[in-house]
Amino acid sequence: MKVKTSSILNQLGWRRFFQLAWHLPEFCRLFYRLINDERVALGPKLLVAGLLVYVILPTDLVPDFLLGLGQLDDAAVLLGGLKLFLRLCPPETVEEHLRVIGIKK
Repeated sequence: MKVKTSSILNQLGWRRFFQLAWHLPEFCRLFYRLINDERVALGPKLLVAGLLVYVILPTDLVPDFLLGLGQLDDAAVLLGGLKLFLRLCPPETVEEHLRVIGIKK
């Protein structure tokens, strides 16, 4: 079974993909600031460390040699984990960092 990455992106929506790519620097700054904030508990920080280990290690849910599908599972785990990290962080801390970065007024 041959899976094309472009067909998967078409199903997910090109608009959302480009929105994510456009705002990626702000997301990186937000996550960096939250990881370095002492008001965020150790658990969410360990979740981010676990996500990084998952992406780096060669063991995957779907092997990377399956072009498109192997990379898509890595992206899904990474995005889902980062979304969970934001939910586990104190909301007022996230709001404060969003204002400092300039994403939210």
